[in-house]
Amino acid sequence: MGFEGAELAVVPLDSEQAEDATVAGAKAANLARAAVAGLPALPGFVLVPVRRGPGARSGADAVRSAWRSLAGPEGQERPLVVRSSSAHEDTEESSMAGRFESVLDVRGWEDFTTAVQTVLDSARRVRPLRPPQDTPEDDGMAVLVQPMLTSAVGGVMFGADPVAGRTDRILVSAVRGGPDQLVDGSTQGVRYQLTRMTRLVRTEPAEPRGERLLSHRQRVRLVQLAKQTERVFGGPQDMEFGFDAEDRLWLFQARPITAMAARPPRGARLLGPGPVAETLPGVLQPLEEDLWVTPMSRGLTLALDIAGAAPRRRLRRLPLVTTVEGRAAADLQLLGAVPSAHPVLDFINPGPGARKAGAAWRVGRLRSALPMLAVDLMADTDRALADFPPPGEMLSGQLLDAVAWGRQSLSSLHAQESLAGALLGAGTGATSAGEALAELAEGRSRDLTDEQLVERHPVLLALLPPTLGDRAPLPQQTGWTTVPRGVGALPVREGLRLRIRWVQEMQAQMVREMTRRLGPGECHLGLSRLSLLRWEELVKAADGGGLPADLAGRQPRQDTGPLPAAFRLADGRPVAQLPPGHRTSGEGQGAGGGFGTGTAWDGHGQRPDHAVLVVRSLDPALAPLLPGLAGLVAETGSALSHLAVLAREYRVPTAVGVPGAVDRFPAGTALTVDGGTGAVTADDSTDAATEAAMTRDTTRDTTREEPAA
Repeated sequence: MGFEGAELAVVPLDSEQAEDATVAGAKAANLARAAVAGLPALPGFVLVPVRRGPGARSGADAVRSAWRSLAGPEGQERPLVVRSSSAHEDTEESSMAGRFESVLDVRGWEDFTTAVQTVLDSARRVRPLRPPQDTPEDDGMAVLVQPMLTSAVGGVMFGADPVAGRTDRILVSAVRGGPDQLVDGSTQGVRYQLTRMTRLVRTEPAEPRGERLLSHRQRVRLVQLAKQTERVFGGPQDMEFGFDAEDRLWLFQARPITAMAARPPRGARLLGPGPVAETLPGVLQPLEEDLWVTPMSRGLTLALDIAGAAPRRRLRRLPLVTTVEGRAAADLQLLGAVPSAHPVLDFINPGPGARKAGAAWRVGRLRSALPMLAVDLMADTDRALADFPPPGEMLSGQLLDAVAWGRQSLSSLHAQESLAGALLGAGTGATSAGEALAELAEGRSRDLTDEQLVERHPVLLALLPPTLGDRAPLPQQTGWTTVPRGVGALPVREGLRLRIRWVQEMQAQMVREMTRRLGPGECHLGLSRLSLLRWEELVKAADGGGLPADLAGRQPRQDTGPLPAAFRLADGRPVAQLPPGHRTSGEGQGAGGGFGTGTAWDGHGQRPDHAVLVVRSLDPALAPLLPGLAGLVAETGSALSHLAVLAREYRVPTAVGVPGAVDRFPAGTALTVDGGTGAVTADDSTDAATEAAMTRDTTRDTTREEPAA
């Protein structure tokens, strides 16, 4: 005998003891509750440690008797399934899906004892990813024994859509045969999205109407089972099911859905990095946000108002540009970066036409006046910047005044730069970045340092993003042969963009100097702490009001990767969306987890930073690799498989059913994974800083949407 039967007690699945998860484990307890409620659960028994089953029959003879009652007469034993029922799995906090062993098609006493020992051993071999407190790891395992049902069609059903976060949908993934081939990730199956009224919303992949794997009658019965199970357990459940050869429906497992994706509220704004990421591409700390994002938002709002591109009520309600996870993002619909979701309603709505008619006179006069206004603004900006003494020679109050002037100036510069792009076009085609690259090519031949180059040619700041921290290095190789022509040769829009960057750099220099003066002594305030202040807090500290009491506990914003191209916020987190008029390529199925970018990794060798695991199938043995992954891509498998469930719990962006993923995305490939749509995109660029700047120059006028006059 492969285990000590004397140490085990037999708890029948239809007994009151079996409904107690502390005795029988969550999996068995859920099935016991389902059976009592009249749901179609198979009979069986649970083997538990003797101390957890007081009053239950125990010992080797009791175990053998229970096995015989289920397996049938000697020589004609029916196949059984021996499954784990751990205190660590199938809970509201953690599913531990597929982490412990289950053994199928167990025939005969010797195979049965070996299977029981295999399940018990898995409790000692597998460490729970989120172990409940005060629960010994090897004391939480019970063994569930049931008849092995041969399913004609089986699968997994969620009483809600965990990928889209929709409680008004029921998600079913089905295969021919038992659900084991689906949950182990070896088979993708057919996904059905159903309403709670049993209407079929869609299937993936598409099926001919007369050749569907699940008939209409079967889908109706599954929806009924989902509703009944929800009533029994008090919420939508993650279920395994099977239809036998007589088309009877059986419930194999029911557990809480552990990782429902957050769903954006109705009317949530469509946001995206869009045109603003060009100016502010990196992660911004709170003070950087107040210095640069707030003025940008004010300036673009003013430009849209002047152009009559949006109603003032909407412009005043929410900031046009905000930050999400530290990155700048704009309202794409207000900026006109995406088509309207209701073009017909817009066509018959007289409001936009009346608003633009009222703005036409302003815009008509502005088109002719803007070049001179912009020249005056640039001249005023240059004069003010030149008049500032070196930061080290300024009083602290003067430093603060210079930063405040910069915030006001940036609003005007952003407004005119946006209007110039809409009303004046590209001009000569020259760009500030192109001029900077030309200057850099000449400067490199003189062996000048980066500091010397920037000091002699401030136009080089166009190649660097603004930051209160250390300035990034300039590109080493430019590959640029154009002759520099001077800042005065730039068109109006590019000249304004360059002044924006100069004002931002002036503010950074002033703030760095203030850092050396604020908070001396025991509470010395470094730049990393100063950048965590809001603008109002910095003003208060400069006026002698002291620093915020919670400043020591604040943490810098971390880089969690780029934002999706278009998203809506749900509980403060971005949820990728397809913009109006766009459709997914259909290459993969989204399995949730959000949106992520990183480097492809096959699970072998050294793990790269921000690894995106790319595999053939969703093997539950890969579960220990999930924490910290930037993404998960699989060629086969279902969004409802064990590993996909675990990935959602760890917020790992996951795409399944991606054809040829392992061959298409070898280790080291830069990948973007959208867990909502299933889109996986490879970045083929080597992306040198110069190449990025050159690309930005040649595409910015077609990618940056401006308000229409």
